[in-house]
Amino acid sequence: MRPTPDRVRETLFNWLAPVIEGARCLDLFAGSGALGFEAASRGADSVLMIEQQPSVANHLRQTVAELGAADNIHVLSADALVWMRQTPSVTPTFDVVFLDPPYQADLLSAVCVALESSARLSAKAWVYLESPIDTEVTLPRTWTEFRSQTAGQVRYHLLKIP
Repeated sequence: MRPTPDRVRETLFNWLAPVIEGARCLDLFAGSGALGFEAASRGADSVLMIEQQPSVANHLRQTVAELGAADNIHVLSADALVWMRQTPSVTPTFDVVFLDPPYQADLLSAVCVALESSARLSAKAWVYLESPIDTEVTLPRTWTEFRSQTAGQVRYHLLKIP
C-alpha cells in the first residue's frame, strides 16, 4: 500500500472543503483507507470503500468498527472495475470519488472510462486522481480539470464532472 502523502491529502481536502460536508463519497481503491477516513472526518455523509484484497478490506472493516463509524463508512471487498461495470441497484450516486489505484497496474484511464459510463456519479460530481508524475491519463471529454499539482513524484488532480 502507498497512502496518499499527508501534504497532498491536506491540499486535496482544502480544495474539497466547500463540497465535502454531506457528500456521498467513493474511495474506489481504498488501500489504507486514508482518503475515505479523512472524508468521513470532514463531514461526508457516507463513504463507500472498495478494496480488492480481502485481508485489507477486513482490516478496514475492523478500523471502521473501532472508530464506531459503521453508520457512514462501508467497506466492500471487490475488484473496482468489475464493481463499476455492474448495474447499480441500491447504490446511490457519488458526489466525490477518489481514484488512487496501484501505480504499477496502470488503471487510471480505464477506470475513468468505466466510471463515466457507470451511472454512479451525481450530476455535479468531483473526481480526485493520483498518479506517478510521468503517467499520461486519458480523461473523458466532459470532465474538467479544476486543480492540479505535483508533490515529488506524484501528480494529483481534482476534476469537475458537469
